[in-house]
Amino acid sequence: MTYKLENFFAKDLPDATGAYSGFPEYNFVGGHNSEINIPIKKLVKSAESVLLKEGKNLALYGHNSGPQGNLALREFLVSYLDEHTGMKIDSGNILLTSGSLQALDLVNKLLLKKDDTVLVEEATYGGAISRIESLGVKHLGIKLDNEGICPQHLIQILEMLKAKDISPKYLYTIPTVQNPTATVMPEKRRREILEIAKKYNFLIFEDDCYADLTWDRKRPKSIYSLCDEDRVIYCGSFSKSIAPALRVGYIIASWKAISKILAYKNDGGSGAIEQMILADFCKNNYKKHADELVIELERKCDLMMQCLDMEFGSIAEFTKPKGGIFIWITFPASINTNRLFKVASEKGVALNPGSEWVSKSEEGINKIRLCFANPKDETIKDGISHLAQICYDEFGIPITGANVKR
Repeated sequence: MTYKLENFFAKDLPDATGAYSGFPEYNFVGGHNSEINIPIKKLVKSAESVLLKEGKNLALYGHNSGPQGNLALREFLVSYLDEHTGMKIDSGNILLTSGSLQALDLVNKLLLKKDDTVLVEEATYGGAISRIESLGVKHLGIKLDNEGICPQHLIQILEMLKAKDISPKYLYTIPTVQNPTATVMPEKRRREILEIAKKYNFLIFEDDCYADLTWDRKRPKSIYSLCDEDRVIYCGSFSKSIAPALRVGYIIASWKAISKILAYKNDGGSGAIEQMILADFCKNNYKKHADELVIELERKCDLMMQCLDMEFGSIAEFTKPKGGIFIWITFPASINTNRLFKVASEKGVALNPGSEWVSKSEEGINKIRLCFANPKDETIKDGISHLAQICYDEFGIPITGANVKR
């Protein structure tokens, strides 16, 4: 028998990825952030300070803070989230994770099994959808408007499920700077959703990864803070507010949930150095840093919208985001964005096709998500111009760009 390593691989693995060859020239995908806003000097100062004071703790799994992660960082979150979201918690309610993706995996392991049903927003985080599907769990999309989840459609879906004797495990929602639509759910709507959850008896999984990136740095109270029982599990991240490569996220939940997750989060603890540095940095710098970051992000957002208007005109429909790092764009039905994604990728323009960011892939076939946070100004200008030309070459529209016929 001929030896082949792949003959020993487990079945049903995803397709292998290609070797990394760098980012494309015009990269509008992913959650990359603004390079000039990474607080490098202050992070260096925090790194030196905290390692000199507490570096000996690196000799210990959990760096003398226990399996829930750095105590000083958890205590910062207790204070910050009380002030900014109204959450009344203590450090025991917080579990630090290796980014919010690990938080999703840990919560899903806690709650889901094959053939369960969950509810998601009709357009939502692609990473959440792929994780749900990989578990063999069904998901149903709830309609969105400019204030987030539509309560009446949520009730309709729940009544339909009730008639089939199906009880969803949870509703996954990104209520503050929703991904990809960048809407913000007002407090009144949050209270409505919470009352529906109580009536139909399901949990709410609240993902607040972009909540610190509203343009005015104001936000409604978190759904978690509005709930008088342990029905809400909350997750957040420092990836979007400080740096994606700092893989630090967190879960906030009742001790019942945290203690159960700790029983199987047997990875020896998430990265200690990152947590130590962030704890020192955040104590004195986080609010000012976030205030400065959103000014730059809004400026880049405005620039990309101007470029979209100039190059695509009325065929690109979008609403100005209320924060965050993405613009969600709808094209005419004649533009298949899966095809646009493939052709554009071959020509050095990377975008997220809408089919990957919706509960029903066919409903995103004429949509795209573009990230404006990381590209430089000239990259945004040239990249949107290139994308419009690629779109014209493939689909015959937009006919004009920058007031000139193509």
